[in-house]
Amino acid sequence: MQLESPKVNVAQSAEYIFNALSDVKNFEKLMPESIAKFEVTGEDSFIFALKGMPEIKLKKKEETPHSKIVLGAASDKLPFTLTGNITEVDANNTEIQLHFEGSFNPMMAMMVKGPIGKFIEALAGNMSKL
Repeated sequence: MQLESPKVNVAQSAEYIFNALSDVKNFEKLMPESIAKFEVTGEDSFIFALKGMPEIKLKKKEETPHSKIVLGAASDKLPFTLTGNITEVDANNTEIQLHFEGSFNPMMAMMVKGPIGKFIEALAGNMSKL
């Protein structure tokens, strides 16, 4: 299952956005209003829960300076990655798009597609809060 957020423009440099997203505690600022829990569990990981959904632990898996950050599920129960692609428009403007990729059975994919789609849209829409 693959989903992507709309591309959003943020009035910051690509370096600033990359550095902000590299610090996992900044993801709390991006969470939707339906957040029920957010807890940093290490330098490169955090747990979050949305109302009515189970807790999910995300861990930073990969980063390419100023252009890409990849977070992945710390558990093999729900294997997925969330990739932030960062594209510099000019020195003070950056375009960001989030890509979600998960390996779910068809029943699970049908159940989570809507909530996950709304979740990544909310994350992208809140990028200007960084």
